[in-house]
Order: sequence, then structure tokens, then C-alpha cells
Amino acid sequence: MDEPMNDAPGAQVKVTFTTNEADLQLPEEKRQLLVPADIRRYGLSRILNSDLMLDSGSIPFDFLVNGSFLRSSLEDYLNSEGLSLETNLTLQYVRSLIPPVFEASFEHDDWVSSVDALTATSPAGRWSGENFSRGQERILSASYDGLLRIWNASGEVLVTAPSASHGGHSASIKAAKFISSTQIASTGMDRSVRVWKYTDPGASGQAELKPTLELYGHRASVDSLEVHGPSKRLLTASADGSVALWSASKSSSPEADASLLPNAHTSKRRKVASSVTTPQRGPLFLMQIHNAPATAAVFDPRDHTVGYSVSQDHTVKTLDLTTGSVVANLTLSHSLLSLCAIPRSNGAPLLAVGTSARHITLVDPRASAATTSVMTLRGHTNKVVALAANPENEYSLVSGSHDGTCRIWDLRSVRPASGGESEGGGGVM
Repeated sequence: MDEPMNDAPGAQVKVTFTTNEADLQLPEEKRQLLVPADIRRYGLSRILNSDLMLDSGSIPFDFLVNGSFLRSSLEDYLNSEGLSLETNLTLQYVRSLIPPVFEASFEHDDWVSSVDALTATSPAGRWSGENFSRGQERILSASYDGLLRIWNASGEVLVTAPSASHGGHSASIKAAKFISSTQIASTGMDRSVRVWKYTDPGASGQAELKPTLELYGHRASVDSLEVHGPSKRLLTASADGSVALWSASKSSSPEADASLLPNAHTSKRRKVASSVTTPQRGPLFLMQIHNAPATAAVFDPRDHTVGYSVSQDHTVKTLDLTTGSVVANLTLSHSLLSLCAIPRSNGAPLLAVGTSARHITLVDPRASAATTSVMTLRGHTNKVVALAANPENEYSLVSGSHDGTCRIWDLRSVRPASGGESEGGGGVM
């Protein structure tokens, strides 16, 4: 092994396999192995899956070396790092993230502003408990034509929300989510938050989407919506710079400010007459906390009495939703356009924030955190306007951008931020 690597045909490298996944641990005596120097990820994955190692069948693995995914042969990696064949490499093996496969396209007549899914593993599916059964998987879409649509997995529209004249939105819809298998919330450019009762097709085969509650409090477009099914709470962010907490139940919602109701200024603006009378209520809390449009607000995944919001004023705010107050404030360097909370098993969530500067900043919202900006993910070529965490693990998320792409990120392959928000790195699959 003392010979130069390039002159050592059939050279081998000693590797030590490690993992953080409890169900994939190797016995101590099998963790060190001599492998060919020219082996790559696929060959290493086959070794781990073999009868003599994990005997796990055909699980695809990726391998981390010093925090970065191995994307070459071991020989090329050692050469690039200036290391010799005598180096003992520690390889952390992790389950590979499988790239998504295109299945179908559901066409609309106008821009699609929001999509949500009702499945056994989705939040609304879990919150529904026994009321949700397999075979009832649904897709909810919201469009700039002012309509909600619910689809089945075959791409068939089961039901379309009524128009403004029958209790629906009077302008473009900006966000929509399932609260449960029978309840939906939506927000729009008409300044309203609306709650709907959804009835799945029964023996008659006829689905129904009926408005049950209209909520008013914002003074501009309501661009972001987050829901917490068990408590029937809704969290919204508006272009007027405010964040509001609502109840999806009429009985626990306060009266709305009469000046904000659609019929308050009939002499000054055209009123869209509705043949449906829907109860109108106001917010539990309305927090005028941002100096520019509030672009997103989310619940803490561990505690629905805590929330987070971001804005074009460059700030991330931590909210106490029991008092309607701001308890922490972080200022970043760019306009913030999207937000999601990534649960962590060891404590407070990480906040992923999409920016106008084309990158995603991961933020530790704890006031005690020594480093606010944990890492930065780069790859998009335009604004990052949508983010969602993987519900099945704490190390991946998907982002959507005005560059026309969605990207899936693996946070296990990163370089920590060092010197501010502009530094850092990340792995995109």
C-alpha cells in the first residue's frame, strides 16, 4: 500500500462503515473492510446488501465522506483530497432518496396557486384517524380562476367549489389545505379565509364542497395558510404585513370587524351578490407585526401554540399564539418569500426560508442558538417561493422556484455556515 495510487493496479482501500440508522447497524466485526480502490457508490451499496453484511435485499444506499456524498470512486476521492491508499476512510451509509417519477398532469384553466394531498401519511389523513380509509386519497388544488377542485388519483375532478355567487371566493385563491378528510380551508385575494365541508362520493357517487364559514380580518390578499387539524386552528399571512390566528369552528370564532365585511362599502365598490348565506367571523388574534408583506406563517411541528412567520422585510419572527405576541426576531439579508419547519428528533425545528436571492437559508429559531444561520442551500436560478419538509424524515425537503424547477434537498450532505448567511452549502438530489 506504500506505492503511489496511480501505479497500483488492483489497489484496495480500508473503509469503516457507520450509520445513524438503528435498524441498519452492522455487527462490530463487519464494519471494517478492504474494498477495491476504484469502487463507486453502486458497488459499495451491493456489498452492504450482500448476505455476508446486512443481508437486506436491495436497499439503495448513499455514502457520506466527511459530510459530503461520495460521487466518484474511492480512488478519485482520495486523489482529490491528496490522501494515500493507506488512509482508512469512514463511510456513513444512509438510505438513498429515490428521485420522484412523473405520473400525471391535472390541467386547469388558469394558474395553479396551491396543492395539497389527503393520504394515509399526510397530516390531514393522520388527524382524521378512522374517518380516513385507503382508497380515499385525494388531491386539492386552488387556482387563480377563484375555484377549488378535488381530484382522485386517476386525475378525475370529483367536485369543484361553487363560484362567488354561490358562496365561493370572489377573487383568485392563493392557498388551500385539508384540515381533515371532511374539512378544507382556503384563502385568497378577496382578503378572506374560508372553511368548507367536503363530502366524499358515497353510494350516489356525488361529491360535495359546501362553504360553512367566512373569516375576515386581513386588509389585503391572504397569501399563506397553515392548518392544525386537532385544534381546528388556522394560521395565515397577508400582504398587509399581518399574521392572524383563526378558528375553523363558528362557535369559537369572535365577531368580525364590520368594516372589513364584503358588504361594508357597497356604495364604493361592486358587490358580488351571493345566493348563499354563510356565517362571517373574525380572527382570534391579528398581529400587525411586519413592515412589508408577510409571505408565510407556519405552526411549530411540536407545539401548535408556537408559530413562525417571514416577510419581505427580511425578518423571521417567533410567535406566541396563546397571547398573539412576538417573542423573538431574526433579521436576514434578503426578502423572505417562503417558509417551512423541519422537525428534529433532538429539539426545536429548523426553519427553511426561501429568499429572493435564489437560495434557501436554514435557520435555528432558538434565541439561545450560537449561530442563527445554520446552512445555505444553493441551486435555484430564481426566487424560491415554495418549501415543504419530508413528512417521513428530518433530513430532506423540496423547494419550488420561479426558475420552473422543483428540487429535492438532502440535508445530510452539507457544509455548515461559517461567517454569515452568505456561506454554506447543501446537497441537491
